[in-house]
Amino acid sequence: MGTVSTRIPESLKDELEEFIDSEKLDKSTAVRKLLSEGLEEWRKDKAVKRLENGEVSFSKAAEIAGMDQWSFSNLLKEREAKWTGDQKRDLEAV
Repeated sequence: MGTVSTRIPESLKDELEEFIDSEKLDKSTAVRKLLSEGLEEWRKDKAVKRLENGEVSFSKAAEIAGMDQWSFSNLLKEREAKWTGDQKRDLEAV
């Protein structure tokens, strides 16, 4: 497992401490959890944007998001994502 060290603003430090207390986690576990959740959301955002821009197919976007196609389809509905007709044909196959 790798190690990452960073400086953060005092306001983030205070929020992190509040998160640690409320979730009853040690600092390392809390930071790993937040980082993991943030990266998961980033992957989803990236996949939706690439699909909307016509850069990838529906199935490839689901793969980028790290989701199965049904879950990714629901994510697109929640976000009211718009994409071109070619990618929509991929969705019909799901």
